[in-house]
Amino acid sequence: MRLLHQVPAVVMNIKKIRRLMHKFNLLCPIRRANPYRRMAKALRTSNVAPNLLQRQFRAYGPRKVLLTDITYLIYNRGKKSYLCTILDAYTKRVLSYVVSESLEVDFVLEAVTLMVQNHGISLHTETIINSDQGVHYTSYRFIQLVKDNNLRQSMSRKANCWDNAPQESFFGHMKDEIDIHSCKTHNDICVVIDDWMDYYNNDRYQWDLARLSPNEYERYISTGEYPLPMVPYRIEQEGLGGQPPNPRDLSL
Repeated sequence: MRLLHQVPAVVMNIKKIRRLMHKFNLLCPIRRANPYRRMAKALRTSNVAPNLLQRQFRAYGPRKVLLTDITYLIYNRGKKSYLCTILDAYTKRVLSYVVSESLEVDFVLEAVTLMVQNHGISLHTETIINSDQGVHYTSYRFIQLVKDNNLRQSMSRKANCWDNAPQESFFGHMKDEIDIHSCKTHNDICVVIDDWMDYYNNDRYQWDLARLSPNEYERYISTGEYPLPMVPYRIEQEGLGGQPPNPRDLSL
């Protein structure tokens, strides 16, 4: 088309153009179709659940509010893996996670299935699972899986990350702390994520959890036995649903 805009214009048959391109090894780059966009179109439904949670992340106690989301893990010059996690909003414990090479909906379903297999006995009929309005969470397969396991589905408002803030914060801290620059393969990514998840649940101590790790905090609120050599603060409870006091109030 540039030749047509020259003065005088140069008119050339398409076959001659192809012949010249072949002769001089010229290539015309063509943008590849975005596979995620095709998948999103195929999975798109109008099944957007109401925002039942209303940002009450820690108002109901353990296993009452579950948060889930997906994040990209980019490594080795643009390769991608995908991580789906499910968090207990009260204890901040990672209940299940799946790392996938594909963005198909299956790895999200697997995360829910693993969570139910490992923690289903501690779930309640009132348990809420909250997500964004992504195509994975509005898909018929995800909705049916949630219903089959007697979970209540909740969704953040569109383009409002604050409605799922603890989950977003979790991914932010994770990406600040892991190092995937040296990863060459998807298996390398899995090793890094496995190590960090084990560290996070067992050894990453948090002020909001009374200076305990998520697993320690969960044991503490279930047994009342504080594992550190200090006088623990008293948890204000309504059932198991009270907000912990400020960590600065801990008595040393």
